[in-house]
Amino acid sequence: MIEAVSLWPLLGVVMVVLGFALRLNPALVVVMSGLATGLIAGMSPLQVLSMLGSAFIKNRYLALLILTLPVISLLERHGLREQARHLIQGLRGATAGRLMLAYLAARQILSAIGLHSLGGHPQTVRPLLAPMTEAAAETQRPNLSMADRERLRALAASTDNVGLFFGEDIFIAFGGVLLMQSFLADNGIQVEPLQIALWGIPTAICAFAIHGTRLLAEDRRLRRGDGGTEDA
Repeated sequence: MIEAVSLWPLLGVVMVVLGFALRLNPALVVVMSGLATGLIAGMSPLQVLSMLGSAFIKNRYLALLILTLPVISLLERHGLREQARHLIQGLRGATAGRLMLAYLAARQILSAIGLHSLGGHPQTVRPLLAPMTEAAAETQRPNLSMADRERLRALAASTDNVGLFFGEDIFIAFGGVLLMQSFLADNGIQVEPLQIALWGIPTAICAFAIHGTRLLAEDRRLRRGDGGTEDA
């Protein structure tokens, strides 16, 4: 006979969805959901902590969750975002598009030499890049609408994605480069990782040019005052 599978541990997924929908602290939501899932599944508190510890050692992304997110949350609570806004407001000539363009260049270059962890959504985009971008945009359009703010936040997030995705393809020790080398070797095509990485440079340049054009176009849109409705 087939043993019945308990669906109660899936309540952890519901907790994640509800926590994000209510805009609660992401780190707290995910960690508490993980703990609740383990306890509902019949694990003891020590077993849950042991599993988290083992994953912490084996999985760098969980390390990012356990260490980076709580630290960033604490810094935000003590005014990190506000200080970032004040910093950018004191720079003459800074615009939202130029700021994101500079970040895109830095993100691509650092990713190309293997420094992937020096940027990212939780540790850079949310606490620093997004509020600095909004502050720069306020110098172009003092009364930013909520639609404008959401658009700028999305552009900041996409800037990090583009910089990382196309920058890391130039790093010869990147897993994707090694995967392509292995796939080609299995099909009788012998290439070195350096050759694959070098061919990633034209693509990275094109990605920088295309996304950079979008960012500078956002500056022009803000100056013209196109789109969005004013906040009540």
